[in-house]
Amino acid sequence: MAPPLTARQAERRRRILRTATTLAARGGYDAVQMREVAEGAQVALGTLYRYFPSKVHLLVAVMLEQLRGLQEQVRRHPPTEREPAPRVAETLTRAFYALQREPLLAEAMVRALSFADRSVGAEVDQVSATTGQLILDAIGQSGPPTGSQRAAVRVIEHTWHAALVAWLSGRASIAEVRADLHTAARLLELP
Repeated sequence: MAPPLTARQAERRRRILRTATTLAARGGYDAVQMREVAEGAQVALGTLYRYFPSKVHLLVAVMLEQLRGLQEQVRRHPPTEREPAPRVAETLTRAFYALQREPLLAEAMVRALSFADRSVGAEVDQVSATTGQLILDAIGQSGPPTGSQRAAVRVIEHTWHAALVAWLSGRASIAEVRADLHTAARLLELP
């Protein structure tokens, strides 16, 4: 495990992520060029590569930051439905709508996640854990999840990712994505 970042390093990392986010939001995956990210973040190219060894690493980190922001929003404004399945569906629909506002950024992050190989495994695991925690937060229970809940969360997470890919590629409408999220969330109602 890497040592914690100093305040200066953390600020440098935030600048890099902000710059990459801006570039991706304007032009998608192909618009994120490491040299431009370094220039925009005012860091040396070598410094950028020490933080993020590749564009895929960088954009997966951007996705993690976006998910953490969504997680904070859900914690501040929890879903209002009474039952867990509708709460999860509402939460993921909100997350989807947040990504929909920046479709080129969403496309860049999802492409990076899809391109990620074993070298990005730790970062992908963090994205998965954060997505899973977002779902668990929406369930709103105290205590650890049961085995069946953990399995349902994994399937819901996979459905959410597949729905994003289908929407970004034009193979699914927003209404279909919403229906799929509601269908997957109902897995939480199974014994």
